Amino acid sequence: MLPGLIDAHTHIFLWGENPAKGGYDANILKAGIALRAARATFACRRALEQGFTTLRDLETEGAGYGDVEIKQAIAEGTIPGPRLFVVTRAISTTGGYNLEGYAPELQMPKGAQIIDGPIEARKAAREQTGSRSGLVEGLHDAPFVVDKKGNLVSQPTLTVEELKAIVDEAHGWGKKVACHAYNGIGLQRALDGGCDSIEHGLEITDAQIAQMAKQGTWYCPTIAAYYGDWAPENTEAGARDRKRAEVHGASVQKAAKAGIKIVYGTDMGGIEWTEPMALEFPYLTQFGLTQMEAIRSATSRAADLLDEKGELGIVAAGRLRGHYRGQWRSGEKHQRIGECEVCDEGRQRF
Repeated sequence: MLPGLIDAHTHIFLWGENPAKGGYDANILKAGIALRAARATFACRRALEQGFTTLRDLETEGAGYGDVEIKQAIAEGTIPGPRLFVVTRAISTTGGYNLEGYAPELQMPKGAQIIDGPIEARKAAREQTGSRSGLVEGLHDAPFVVDKKGNLVSQPTLTVEELKAIVDEAHGWGKKVACHAYNGIGLQRALDGGCDSIEHGLEITDAQIAQMAKQGTWYCPTIAAYYGDWAPENTEAGARDRKRAEVHGASVQKAAKAGIKIVYGTDMGGIEWTEPMALEFPYLTQFGLTQMEAIRSATSRAADLLDEKGELGIVAAGRLRGHYRGQWRSGEKHQRIGECEVCDEGRQRF
């Protein structure tokens, strides 16, 4: 028996980043908000059908506060879906987020709320926490490359002062801050700024592992996301893709050995929602977690990250707390028993 699974890193408003289908940019530039909401509805049902009854959804990628409204639609029974803990718009800086590479005179839409300086950072955190989001996320590192020495390099964006302002404001609202941080200066700033979790964390040094252990920082590595859609080997992008995978596995192994709190996250949305959400489990066990630790990363440990310890991610009497409200076929009779309903054929919805 397993409790409902928890995916701690998804993007229900993304529809995959397959380069052959236009990559990330197609999500923002070619789909209107109604289509994106319909796709998010599909993503939620898809997650639920695979046993993931809770999602920690880390930003809408240009869809504003749509995740809050999808969450409301699930709660009122309008659509089927898992319990959602949402971020809304996320936060980044000028020059630090997609879309990139277009003519400089064009004002391209952004996937996150853009700020510059601690005052704007705090204001953005207040706006987002006031929108009934479940947490605030500070987007951090910009895209990365492999330098001439063969090192993976990512451009840091948010400063320590900006991050501290975001963290201070979020914590004042009783909410956590998740930070996309890949390696180097950006990851160090995320730790020094007090972020509650490191998302991705491709290349983490021994000193940074020690700091994470001391601070109690959570780690959501999303390993599987870096093992698909590799560019050809003899290209700059191909070298980057292979380097990411090379350093990522070693970082997860170090974190597991040091007892860092690792949680399950797939980065679905960056990965097409038609792919299986269980794809992260074999990578976690390959890089140092036992099978039971991998299961806990998607159940009780992820529940702890969400401040739902003892409520989600466990099998226990009185804990039928899935957020899904299914639809009966017309004419079916059902009765309410505690927190669940049982139809005349014995099927349950929670």
